[in-house]
Amino acid sequence: MLPRRMVYFLLGDSVLLALSLVAAALLRFDGAIRPDVARQLPVAIAISLIAKITIFAWQGLYSLSWAQVGLEEMVVVFRGVTLGSIVFWLFVFLLKETRFLGGFPRSVLLLDYIITLHAVGAFRIGPRVYQHMTHPYQRGGRPALIVGAGVAGEQLARSLRYTPGAEYAPVGFVDDDPAKLGTVINGLRVLGDRACLSRIVRDHRVDALLIAIPSATSRSIRGIISAAREVGVKEIRIIPGLDRILDGRVSFSDLREVQLADLLGREMVVIDTIAIEQWFRDRTVLVTGAGGSIGAELCRQIVRFHPREIALMDCDETGLFYVEQEMRRLGQRARTLLVDVRDVAGVRGAFREATPHVVFHAAAYKHVGLMERHPEQAVSTNILGTRVVAMVAGEVGVEKFVLISTDKAVNPRSVMGATKRVAEQICLALNGRGATRYLVVRFGNVLGSRGSVIPLFQEKIRRGEALTIRGPNMRRYFMAVSEAVLLVLQAGVAGRGGEIHVLDMGEPVYIVDLARELIRLSGLEPETDVPIVLAEPEPGEKEHEDLLAAEEGTVATPHKRIFIARGTPTLSPEALFTHIASFEEMIKVHDLGGLLETLRTLVPTYQASEYLKDQVTPMAAR
Repeated sequence: MLPRRMVYFLLGDSVLLALSLVAAALLRFDGAIRPDVARQLPVAIAISLIAKITIFAWQGLYSLSWAQVGLEEMVVVFRGVTLGSIVFWLFVFLLKETRFLGGFPRSVLLLDYIITLHAVGAFRIGPRVYQHMTHPYQRGGRPALIVGAGVAGEQLARSLRYTPGAEYAPVGFVDDDPAKLGTVINGLRVLGDRACLSRIVRDHRVDALLIAIPSATSRSIRGIISAAREVGVKEIRIIPGLDRILDGRVSFSDLREVQLADLLGREMVVIDTIAIEQWFRDRTVLVTGAGGSIGAELCRQIVRFHPREIALMDCDETGLFYVEQEMRRLGQRARTLLVDVRDVAGVRGAFREATPHVVFHAAAYKHVGLMERHPEQAVSTNILGTRVVAMVAGEVGVEKFVLISTDKAVNPRSVMGATKRVAEQICLALNGRGATRYLVVRFGNVLGSRGSVIPLFQEKIRRGEALTIRGPNMRRYFMAVSEAVLLVLQAGVAGRGGEIHVLDMGEPVYIVDLARELIRLSGLEPETDVPIVLAEPEPGEKEHEDLLAAEEGTVATPHKRIFIARGTPTLSPEALFTHIASFEEMIKVHDLGGLLETLRTLVPTYQASEYLKDQVTPMAAR
């Protein structure tokens, strides 16, 4: 059964198309239609209805919403009426030698086109005009100032105006474009630029600031928020980037609280979606560590590019269960593989079952402090596990193997960082040995990953506990997890094998500044509501991480945010794998001293923490 809206459109168009042709004939003959033309009119009306309604349906005119008709919809109307009229004219031309439409005046056809265009357009935009005339701005909402008088700001203002019970009542716009100053947009005036914010807030008693600039950089947003706080505006809402609004339209329901990602990594990631889709379409992709933050996000983003199947591999049963459920909700065919990457037989069986074309190896132990206390586990998973997965990928003929690495692998001071550096070396050493192409993607911290500093801080703020900062100069690179994963996919499709791709992480952020901003985003004041306590770094922690080692330069790639690190291996592949094999015996006999010495051989820049050195001394004495 047709929707009621479509039935109204069909009936309305039928009446309007018939009346348009009659009106055109009346205009052509000054109200007295010639008898021969009058006899032909019913045939012309029937042909007009069939031709035009068919074209209207093909062009989507019956899928339009009454309430959302705008410029784009009117372009669709113009295209539909024009194509429909051309088809109608062709039928009239074909029948010009018959008694049905022989000698039908061409001027009537042109007049019919003009009248039809106006009538069909007015029929669709009429309810919107009526709503505009009969529904003034919704009253009762709190006074709000919209920052950004562009398309997103205009759509937001319109949504607030026509939504009964909207929380905010916009009083005007703020925009730094001098050409917009004083102009009126959707009934609201551009009251000034950001320099006038204090006066505008005071004069209009503004309660809330609504940031409607989807393309704004993190730096711009920080400036706007800082200016708003200075003038006493506590409530600030923001429209997310347009890449996160599926239909490209903005409404008041898209408004949300400002998040840390808006302040640290909001630049829109541009990727070659066509190339990535060609890479993934109808192929099987295997993701290790699929239950973790990076692995799960990889799966979410890969779904967008229509793979045949995603194989989810992890030894974390709960994490694997949740990501499997999410794949089902997204309608993606997924295969779950509950396998530990250190299990050679299990990994080999999983790969033979899934037969993947592409592998993303995200499984790893990543917590610096915890791995300092359990170095054997770090070596076992991050080195021996990577060797297992990478070598099995080569055995089964995987086309491309992508290792997810970390900035902690550069000049490492922790076991975790050193083991990830060795994992990088494994992939580079295996490249070229067979058909599989191996590459590495290295980046810093991602916002909100499980167990990272941000969720820990947020939980402490909720509990009203003090935030502990391990040194006033502690700083890190941060990137939104979705941003990092999209760049990983871009690097993966572009990589030829044997490279370390380094993501441009922007500027590093001081952790103490991060803590203060998180407190403010929670509606509290640093030091006053939530104390900040300075402490010594944990074993293995550095004040500042690097994305490149001293011996590594960079080579630019076509993507401005991805670089390739240039470096030469310190050991031959044979020596590398000989040393790696020795880890197995060291782990069995708990030879921590030998393990650390081998790590230093494999990674000459690695400097063990004092904590680990203290652990080795009593063991050596025994």
